[in-house]
Amino acid sequence: MSPAARDGVGTLSGQAFADYLAGDRQRLADLVDLVSPVLWHAARAQGAGASTCEDAIQTALLQLVDHAETIKEPAAVLGWLVVVVKREVWRLVRGERREVGVEEVPDTPARQLDPESQSILSERQRLLWQHISRLTPRCQELLRVIAFAERPDYALIATSLGMPIGSIGPTRGRCLDKLRVALGADPGWAV
Repeated sequence: MSPAARDGVGTLSGQAFADYLAGDRQRLADLVDLVSPVLWHAARAQGAGASTCEDAIQTALLQLVDHAETIKEPAAVLGWLVVVVKREVWRLVRGERREVGVEEVPDTPARQLDPESQSILSERQRLLWQHISRLTPRCQELLRVIAFAERPDYALIATSLGMPIGSIGPTRGRCLDKLRVALGADPGWAV
């Protein structure tokens, strides 16, 4: 069993940050690799465009380096970063929350596909994100954060999203059920 399968991203990022604080500077790169997907989806959940999200994440990571010595609990580093990213997004968009457009979702296929397969995949991604954008903001944010973590850290998610830890699983289930029903009713998804 790999370390990522045993430990959540919160635990692994806390370990990487503790190692960084202890002088192993390479562990900062490991930390960035671990937290970037979670930070990306936390930023996108705020309704910002791709470039705003990139700027917010970069600013948060720079602030982490600048303020590393002030973070007394390494295990809290992912939560700290999520909060900083959200605040930076809000600052950058000056409170103007807008709908995330499907066309703004980056295409990141894991492998090169032939044009026909790529077209089918792109259409399915478009439909999926279209249906996700119709869910409640709470469902959108929860699914974005949980879907891209190999083993979600529920305590961190609870803190970041301001919800009781015991409600994360049931809320996630209800959100996925709503998404399943919507996708099942879409003739373009079944094809």
